[in-house]
Amino acid sequence: MNVREYMNENTLLFDGAFGTWYAIRYEGSYEACELENLAHPERVGEIHREYIKAGAKAIKTNTFGAYPIAMGGEERQAEVIRKGFAIAGACRREAGDAGKEVFVFADLGPAPGETPEEITDAYLRAAEIFLEEGAENFLFETQSTDIGLREAAAFIREKKSDAVIFASFGVLPDGFSRDGRFYRTMLEDLWNSGLFDAVGLNCVSSAGHMKQLLAGLAERGMNLTAMPNAGYPTVRGFRTYFENSPEYFAGRVMEIADLGVGILGGCCGTTPDYIRELSAQLSRGKVRPAKFVPRTAVNVSREEVPSPKKILINNRFAQKIAEGKCVFAVELDSPKNADATGFMDDARRLKEAGADTITIADCPIARARMDSSLLACKVKRELDLDVIPHMTCRDRNVNATKALLLGLYAENIRNVLIVTGDPIPTAERDEVKSVYHFNSRKLGAFVNSLNEETFREPIQVFGALDVNAVNFPMELKRAKEKEAAGMVGFLTQPVLSEEALENLKLARKELTGWLLGGIIPVVSHRNAVFMNNEINGITVSQEIIDRYEGLERKEAEDLAVEISGEIAGKIRPYIDGYYLMTPMRRISLMERILQKLQQTEK
Repeated sequence: MNVREYMNENTLLFDGAFGTWYAIRYEGSYEACELENLAHPERVGEIHREYIKAGAKAIKTNTFGAYPIAMGGEERQAEVIRKGFAIAGACRREAGDAGKEVFVFADLGPAPGETPEEITDAYLRAAEIFLEEGAENFLFETQSTDIGLREAAAFIREKKSDAVIFASFGVLPDGFSRDGRFYRTMLEDLWNSGLFDAVGLNCVSSAGHMKQLLAGLAERGMNLTAMPNAGYPTVRGFRTYFENSPEYFAGRVMEIADLGVGILGGCCGTTPDYIRELSAQLSRGKVRPAKFVPRTAVNVSREEVPSPKKILINNRFAQKIAEGKCVFAVELDSPKNADATGFMDDARRLKEAGADTITIADCPIARARMDSSLLACKVKRELDLDVIPHMTCRDRNVNATKALLLGLYAENIRNVLIVTGDPIPTAERDEVKSVYHFNSRKLGAFVNSLNEETFREPIQVFGALDVNAVNFPMELKRAKEKEAAGMVGFLTQPVLSEEALENLKLARKELTGWLLGGIIPVVSHRNAVFMNNEINGITVSQEIIDRYEGLERKEAEDLAVEISGEIAGKIRPYIDGYYLMTPMRRISLMERILQKLQQTEK
């Protein structure tokens, strides 16, 4: 009997948390317990046997994190996977000899990698090793994104068309993964691909919250999996404990089963006692039967979500761009101290000079300043001026980021600029830690998910485009990935060279989003040399540097207005508006430049 045949008549009960029980059973801390396949295969087998004895009908190979970076290279990875599959297979055969039907699932946790290509390659390599060993059933679990999963499933089906493939995501109670992806979107997309036999959730959330997330999905024609944690952990004495009882856990999972979920199990904190109790309740309880649906039989329809560019009810800045009018965004640095008086005066003057919005950097060069988002709210509330706060990926995890976005939305901030953020200086890394929970593409996708699932009106997401990048084709490739993640436009680095201008022209040709061309006034010869040599992302042509030689301050400012106008004329055919960067709080200079550029638009 194969898994599909079994599920036509039965609920498929998986085992629980291998790592949890292994650490308890053998009284230790095992950061890479997959290596125990080689060091202590008899212990690994004993863990499988205990879950089978508890009533599990499906066991996962001890290979959750078996990727080269954690295993110590590709050769060791292959040894770990092969041994892990062999141990689980031997336990299955033992169970079969005793009259028990047990299935082995090749277990693949989230693959490491900086790019989609690296992640996909990691899945393909692991899957290929499993296939060589004869694996028929696969579980991609605790995923936070669907990157690489379709490719891996297609690869498996190419090699073994009748393979059983499940995909399971770890999401918070609000439905978002640590990568900012919304669970319903990921489940529906994978199911509709026709490559997966079941999709669902595991880890991160408790059974009660997982029930709320899964309610109604089974009725939409998907085979669902649910493997919640034992509860939410507490930490005592540097050890993590799950304090819910097996009886409570099993009772809540039975409620999930009654929704029509036919594939159950446990994740972190669930020992054989939890699976034993759940097996017992399944045996004596009456739950709603889960009809196993052939994977190619049903496509789940999704509600059409209007394009973020078209819903601009309370967003004057984006509405103006959408109408084809030239916009003026001016960047102001937030104060280094607790006094915002000067900043607010500057913002008021820029508004009066014709700025459509101001942008506020988020602690540039990793030095603490007044928070860009809080300051944006103050400007919006007191000056009724649209603001684009920058948001870096450096300082916040997913919880802090979501909390901040909810607050920005409540304060009617409808535009953000997302950047990765300057790294913490090396000398300070022992005291100040970077987070980098997201990169700019992932954070853009997260905001876009909130636009679809939470916000009535979208927050427009802008990104940065470095037209001075040495490898501009790679910069364009990343920009296209940002557009795919939901970014609607880009603010470019300053155009102060012919190379930057040519790159901007190419960006206009290749990208679909709005472009705001960067202009920063050069205010002296020293300033030009400094920016060219010490500011990342800015290249100043030698011609411009030479023009400032020997000039006094007033002469240099006059030249700055002249050169800014020249650059504006060159870039105007390729942009939707201007992104002006204020040097050293020279507001009078910015007022002159705004006046000059606005005259050319009349």
